[in-house]
Amino acid sequence: MPIPVVCPGCKARFTVSDQFAGRTGPCPKCKQSIKIPEPAVQAVTIHEPEAPVVSSAGTGRAPTAPIRRIDKPVPAARFVALALAALAILGAAWAAGRMIGPEKLGGEWSWMLAAGGFLVALPCVLLGYAAVRDRELEPYSGTPLLVRSLACAAVYALLWVVKGQLPTEATSELWQWLYLGPMFVVAGGLAALVSLELDWGPAIAHFSLYALFTALLRWLAGLLPL
Repeated sequence: MPIPVVCPGCKARFTVSDQFAGRTGPCPKCKQSIKIPEPAVQAVTIHEPEAPVVSSAGTGRAPTAPIRRIDKPVPAARFVALALAALAILGAAWAAGRMIGPEKLGGEWSWMLAAGGFLVALPCVLLGYAAVRDRELEPYSGTPLLVRSLACAAVYALLWVVKGQLPTEATSELWQWLYLGPMFVVAGGLAALVSLELDWGPAIAHFSLYALFTALLRWLAGLLPL
């Protein structure tokens, strides 16, 4: 490593090789005798790593330890209330099937089935979201959850109405749903994906819960599930 040298006589600055350290020689400009200094040895101190800072409160430093988020499950009372609401609607469909008859429910009283599809949509959406949401993400709650759930429930119920408007001859056979089913599943999954920000897998499972409830609704009313 070159050694920087300053001539005490003419103040000239130059460098010499470290092999001349400690020797004496003439300045290349004024020829005054100069003793080459020893190279400075810089000591390197290795410090132990600091312990992670768990909290930045009162320290003025950002936390270096990962922040652990505690998942808050849906309160059991709310979960039970939603489940009871859905079961009450299914019970009403069963009672309507016995009192009015499947023929009228499938014809002039079909508006009752449409109303049941709308009423059961919101409980299904809220229950489904609690079941399939990503536990690594902060869940929606309060007004944002209600608004998003209502939007998703509206799309689900609209799909239920569209399904009810299909001709009987187009839906009476199970094999026909091999072509119709994917269109409804994709539309419902897309609604859950956009409104509740679910991944595709959970979004399809979320819509499938509603499809299961509505199929059960029709079956309890005495109609074909599909």
